[in-house]
Amino acid sequence: MTVHTFDDTIVAAVLRHMNTDHSDDNLLIAKAFVDRDAEAATMIGLDGGGGTWRVTVDGDERDAVVPWKTTVTERAEIRREVVVLYEAACDRLGVPARGH
Repeated sequence: MTVHTFDDTIVAAVLRHMNTDHSDDNLLIAKAFVDRDAEAATMIGLDGGGGTWRVTVDGDERDAVVPWKTTVTERAEIRREVVVLYEAACDRLGVPARGH
């Protein structure tokens, strides 16, 4: 199965938005789905199958893909899937989710 790829301008816009406006959400997602000891996380990529974060744990960086709940092929679906990840991360970590 081929994973959908998005135009570079779409990926750049999503990454800019996530890393500028939602840096705390990046870390929350990393703690929930990559390593609970994550100290920092930056979203560095995405495709139709999931998002990729560069996660720092104990000063070491590693890249981790966190899959979307469903495959995405449209730009608007990316936002929906990031929200799904955020809400699942809050649930997994016992953190109250904020409204969107």
